[in-house]
Amino acid sequence: MSLDPRLTPARPDLADIRLRGQVEAERFVEGRPARIAVPSAPLRRRPDVQAGLDTEAVMGDAVTVYDVSHNFAFAQIARDGYVGYLPEAALGPADPAPTHRVAALRTFVYPAADLKRPHVAHLSLGAAFAADGREGEYWRLTGGGYVFAGHAVPLDHAEPDAAAVAERLVGTPYLWGGRTSLGLDCSGLVQLSLERAGLTCPRDADQQERVLGTALPPGLDGLARGDLVFWKGHVGMMLDATRLIHANGHHMSVAIEPLAVAVERIAEKSFGAVTSIRRLADGTIA
Repeated sequence: MSLDPRLTPARPDLADIRLRGQVEAERFVEGRPARIAVPSAPLRRRPDVQAGLDTEAVMGDAVTVYDVSHNFAFAQIARDGYVGYLPEAALGPADPAPTHRVAALRTFVYPAADLKRPHVAHLSLGAAFAADGREGEYWRLTGGGYVFAGHAVPLDHAEPDAAAVAERLVGTPYLWGGRTSLGLDCSGLVQLSLERAGLTCPRDADQQERVLGTALPPGLDGLARGDLVFWKGHVGMMLDATRLIHANGHHMSVAIEPLAVAVERIAEKSFGAVTSIRRLADGTIA
């Protein structure tokens, strides 16, 4: 059985020690734990700033680092197993673990518990941080800085409706490989929405189609809120029986439109016919 290179920490010169006997490599190493310490970090398929963006990690994400060279870390994101190259400067220590997660579309980090102070960074929906105390209306971050407490929730908080999370992101610009509230691609929107509802979700559309929920009978009838509609290379989420929300290159943003309109346009111009529609039973992976 071939291993998915997107999820396999292996190169010709080195590989995860757990892959010994499964892949060929000059040496096998045990990765070291780390955590993303900047608001967001691009993960690329090559150690090159001109390489395509595969996905993004956000503050608080746990990663395993296998090699660091020329300012890039060959690493794997714990959230979804994605492997690639992160900027070395984006990495911090694995501890302390996050205590809270950003629930607003985005929020600011201030140098003091004072909204009038110039902000020093912004954090996107889903970013996580460790708080070591509270000062008035602000959480004090262990690594420095303050975040408005009303924009954060405990780490294990789950939103009741993944589709409602997606609706909040309408108008977010389309970004290939993006998974923050500053830019999203189709599978990034689905992943971020499901994760905020407490559900585990793979990163890419083909991975999501393989493991999420159960397939519905062919056809566009009888659809319900939260159903996922897949094309080859594309995914969207139903808001009700007829409306689809998806991040797409036609609108260059997260947009809502009638499913029938999207199906006709996509069949003619881009990804072909719908390949499956899948329903999440209580949000579980099949």
